[in-house]
Amino acid sequence: MARIARLPDTVANKISAGEVVQRPASVVKELLENSIDAGASKITLSIKDAGKELIRIVDNGAGMVREDALLSVERFATSKITGVGDLDSLQSLGFRGEALASISSISHFELKTRTAQERLGLKLRYEGGVLAGESEVQGEQGTTISVRNLFFNVPARRKFLKSNATEYSHIYEIAKSFALAYPEIEWSMYSDDEELFHLKSPNIPERLNVFYGDDFAASMIELSDENDYLSIKGFLGKPAMQKRRKLDQYFFVNRRLVQNRMLSQAVQQAYGDLLVERQTPFVLLFLSIDPSRIDVNVHPAKLEIKFDDERNVRNMFYPVIKRTIQLHDFSPDMVVTENESSLLGSFQPSPSRKFSFPDIPHRLSTTDDLYRNYREGSYPEPVAPRVSPWHQPEISPNAEPSTGFVALERELRDGSEQLASVLLSPIYEDDVVPNPKDSEPKIWQLHNKYLICQIKTGLMIIDQHVAHERVLYERAVDVMNQSVPNSQQLLFPQKVEFRSWEYELFEEIRDDLYRLGFNLRLFGNKTIMIEGVPQDVKPGTEVTILQDMIAEFQENASKLKLDKRDNLAKSYSCRNAIMAGQRLSLEEMRSLIDNLFATREPYSCPHGRPVIIKLSLDQLDKMFGRK
Repeated sequence: MARIARLPDTVANKISAGEVVQRPASVVKELLENSIDAGASKITLSIKDAGKELIRIVDNGAGMVREDALLSVERFATSKITGVGDLDSLQSLGFRGEALASISSISHFELKTRTAQERLGLKLRYEGGVLAGESEVQGEQGTTISVRNLFFNVPARRKFLKSNATEYSHIYEIAKSFALAYPEIEWSMYSDDEELFHLKSPNIPERLNVFYGDDFAASMIELSDENDYLSIKGFLGKPAMQKRRKLDQYFFVNRRLVQNRMLSQAVQQAYGDLLVERQTPFVLLFLSIDPSRIDVNVHPAKLEIKFDDERNVRNMFYPVIKRTIQLHDFSPDMVVTENESSLLGSFQPSPSRKFSFPDIPHRLSTTDDLYRNYREGSYPEPVAPRVSPWHQPEISPNAEPSTGFVALERELRDGSEQLASVLLSPIYEDDVVPNPKDSEPKIWQLHNKYLICQIKTGLMIIDQHVAHERVLYERAVDVMNQSVPNSQQLLFPQKVEFRSWEYELFEEIRDDLYRLGFNLRLFGNKTIMIEGVPQDVKPGTEVTILQDMIAEFQENASKLKLDKRDNLAKSYSCRNAIMAGQRLSLEEMRSLIDNLFATREPYSCPHGRPVIIKLSLDQLDKMFGRK
């Protein structure tokens, strides 16, 4: 007896749905693509319960006659292509003929459609992929598809859906990307009967302002370049607008939203040193290329593409981005108030960043051998300093400094003022510290990014950002677990207006935010007032820190399986830590190192990156050929 049998269509559709429909956002993407392919000039998206209860797409496209409507829900039935050769000249977004069959098989599915030639429209109802009803209805030209109770008959898949905030954010990102890619279409979106946006203007900068705030588009750089092989148009964000979320990078190839590592890396490299570590620039780029030179049939969700000559595309794409960036002045405008004008010309270390933390009960100490090595340093017995015969003679206040000395001083100051002050001080023989009473370890800040410390056995290099991240992370964990008072009241409360998904996420972590030190009060619909913040939050950044924390929390939740408090602590420390490029005073550097070695795991940041690198004297001796 034969053991292999052909699967029934209902089973095959459910298997296919596992690839095509991974979450509510997958349904939204497929249905919106169908509406665009139908020539719609107006599309409305409505969702309830983050798409779990309802997803409805209404368009005014061409509509379908009865035969086409019935076939559209069959597997591998499509009007987009007729043969394999059509894949080489694909102009539509959809082409496989799987989407509606897959979606209808795992939901309560309803399709209403009418063409311009028909007086009445047609309504089809499916339950689990089986036709449950057919009737004629009144309606406007176009197609309306309603998807209810997604995954009702696949409980395992429904169980693995994320929180409403996460699922909503994925849907919102999909809708936003289509609204930016097709400005000629009028777009509307509703969530739980609340209008999120209604875009009528075909102007892309105006749409950017709707999604990202007033005057956002004014900070964009527009680019346009075209040759016989490739056309590139769009907008680049200035470095000041840099983000940590790859979601804020949009690449459209032939108006299809794609994810492509080569394009992302080329943009990152084009910006180069203008970006702070781990930051990505905002980009909205449209590439047009001969369809025969790309393959879009490489991913179930059609998010990935392959170029037939990726190196050639990069060689054209990268110089355009690089040249556009180089032609613009990115220097920020400095606005000086009356009170600040007297401070120009002298460095004023910011008093707002604190590294000395209140004691936390039961905090462990990791003052190990490396920390003792650092504290003890390598100091000889104090002796009277003897000035080296190579030391520059003292110059009287009225004397003109030599040209060479001024040039050297300027060069050193440009590299690092702090290091220059050390190198330009008198040179003492026997490496004796100038002040015999000063027993503090020697520390230098390199490029406002790394701390270099002398230790007994050589030197250690510390990444200041991840070091502070480790300190803040452990402090946040301890504060939340032990309910240690950590809030600092604001003189002037700050107002924050959340989007729907941000507010849902805020509600989810509200109690832990309070434990962490955020004193928050509701102030109207999806608006809160920040009345107090943790002691480590820099004044003036309260709103940004809270919004960035929520974005980071959501991103971690979608990618990593983290405990809620652990996720919040990671998000808080990552967003609030000092960044590469921030200048620290000597006391701040010492305090940071002392607090780092008071943590339980000083050698790696919460995300696993190394914090400390050591270089021994033996290694240095070998490098210089002494051994």
